[in-house]
Amino acid sequence: MKKTETKSTVLLQHHLKALRLPTIAAECEAIAARCATDNVDHLGFLLQLCERELLDRERRAADRRLKAAKFPTLKTLDDFDFAAQPSLNRVLVAELLRGEFVDRRESVILVGNPGTGKTHVATALAAQACRRGKKVRFYRVTELVTQLLEAREERLLLRLKGQLSRLDLLVLDELGYVPASKTGAELLFDVISTAYERTSVVITTNLPFEQWTEVLGSERLVGATLDRLTHRCHILEATGESYRLRDAKRRAGRAVRREPADSDDT
Repeated sequence: MKKTETKSTVLLQHHLKALRLPTIAAECEAIAARCATDNVDHLGFLLQLCERELLDRERRAADRRLKAAKFPTLKTLDDFDFAAQPSLNRVLVAELLRGEFVDRRESVILVGNPGTGKTHVATALAAQACRRGKKVRFYRVTELVTQLLEAREERLLLRLKGQLSRLDLLVLDELGYVPASKTGAELLFDVISTAYERTSVVITTNLPFEQWTEVLGSERLVGATLDRLTHRCHILEATGESYRLRDAKRRAGRAVRREPADSDDT
């Protein structure tokens, strides 16, 4: 047995493990020594332990929610270049980042050309909601429609819809890139309709509303979908140049400048 281990510390570690208090188990001796040096009383010592355990527990829970959300890439707004997208309402984005729209079960629609940062902003908003304790799930629209069709075929649709209904925030990315079949469009509408005033929805799309028939097929379905989405909704537009296109131009420009001047062989 190590010098620092006594019967009391061994039993304490056992009890803390049984109580599932890993942070207290890992840090109690170090905090006890510091509190003794600082002349902190027993209640102050216990308070420090509980605060450390609570903070670590909240961090682990947030990590689990972030993992369950299945973001393709985790993003924050710290690395978003608002100067490159001046059309994007930065004040509204900052307000949405507080997450109150999720509490109010409101929707957010980000409209703009490909490569303008819509998915980045949507992911950042959703990730912050995870950190605030919300259940979030990220889907590309084509991915969700495929899962809905497969679940319907396998008679598991009610289970999938039940999982979606327990979310606080549903992110539907890239609406408009691939047209849905009639059945797929109806299933997607059913998800959005069920979420209305129960679950917040964030949608990114490259299509203006009048062109949503290209995805959902009929004006009737588009009208019913937009009626629900836009009732309590924040709309963000990104009309700037594509980040990827601008980056490609910048790299091409550097490559041209690095090329040596043509030599005269004559």
